[in-house]
Amino acid sequence: MRIIEIGKYIQQKEGFKAFIPLPFPPQGGFDFDPKIIKKSNEATRLLGKLDGITKLLPDADFFLLMYLRKDAASSSQIEGTMATMVDAIEAEVKANTNIPEDVDDILHYIQALNYGMKRVTTDDFPISLRFICELHEKLMHRARATHHAYPGEFRHGPNWIGGTNPNNARFVPPPVNEMKRALNDLEKFIHADDSVLDVIKAGLIHAQFETIHPFTDGNGRTGRMLITFYLWKSGLLEKPVLFLSSFFKKHQKLYYEKLNDYHSEDSKIYEWIEFFLEGVIEIAKEAIDTVEKITILREKDILKIQSLGKRASESATTVLPKLYGQPIVNVSVIQKWTSFTRAGAQSVIDRFIQMGILSPKDKDKKYGQSYIYSEYVDIFNTENNS
Repeated sequence: MRIIEIGKYIQQKEGFKAFIPLPFPPQGGFDFDPKIIKKSNEATRLLGKLDGITKLLPDADFFLLMYLRKDAASSSQIEGTMATMVDAIEAEVKANTNIPEDVDDILHYIQALNYGMKRVTTDDFPISLRFICELHEKLMHRARATHHAYPGEFRHGPNWIGGTNPNNARFVPPPVNEMKRALNDLEKFIHADDSVLDVIKAGLIHAQFETIHPFTDGNGRTGRMLITFYLWKSGLLEKPVLFLSSFFKKHQKLYYEKLNDYHSEDSKIYEWIEFFLEGVIEIAKEAIDTVEKITILREKDILKIQSLGKRASESATTVLPKLYGQPIVNVSVIQKWTSFTRAGAQSVIDRFIQMGILSPKDKDKKYGQSYIYSEYVDIFNTENNS
């Protein structure tokens, strides 16, 4: 394979070197060897399988919601957030007053993903620089710590990664004028009708976006969202059910290394794409396995409900499907779902505890208890399974 240059480090008048991207895509295109093409075909095959098996789920939107929360947590944790997916689920229903402050990062990420999904489906909006700015605005507006992020605006000055200033930074992305040129190239590449396979193109879009680093803050999270939206918009997925942040978090050091190597002067594009495709393959397999586990769990729990008396079975049948979307509840949530009195809602919860479906979230808590569908949450919470 021929060596492809992405850009060069050029001395700036302020005294530091910044990375200046060359026109993108490179002249002459890309030259992926048979090993990468084979991996790409395997990734595409698994995406098709995932798409097909997801359609069989009667609660596919709840599956998507759980994966969306999982990605939001993983992507935020890459940036240093300590809060978890479970914290985010609790925060959504205000089931706990003792929630970490940085859960706000995850909730903003979920909000941005939901906004992007609505924009793509309802408005049929293209993946453009405007779309990227809108995602960023939702991600950063009134977020816990925006670090002068200028939500929805591309940066107006220099940026750097690592170090305390551009002179001792690990990487200095292009200055504003070069950034604008590189962003225009990227937007054209996203929409180009070219020979680059879509799953490979998603990886190139992410790496190139991170190289340009167009925002003051929030570049990593915005760039990871772009992967899902591109794979979805390109038609590889009917629903946006593939999220790679948990793979990047699991291999965080390697993820940063591969991105750094991508924008070195002897750009290691092929190594980055190989790593990216391994992520698509691993996460698609994991998601397929998740769908199968959910199907088995649902059948098992439906059988438990069918063994109840008629009235108890009716209320349980109302509650169980909703638990797939909101697997942490309290009495107020059950009241809202069933219109029961507080005592009636507590009876439903007690029944679910007896059946082994729900369990108290904090066994030592006497008042304001919340309850978790642990077996279901653990299917998604891969950190607990590893």
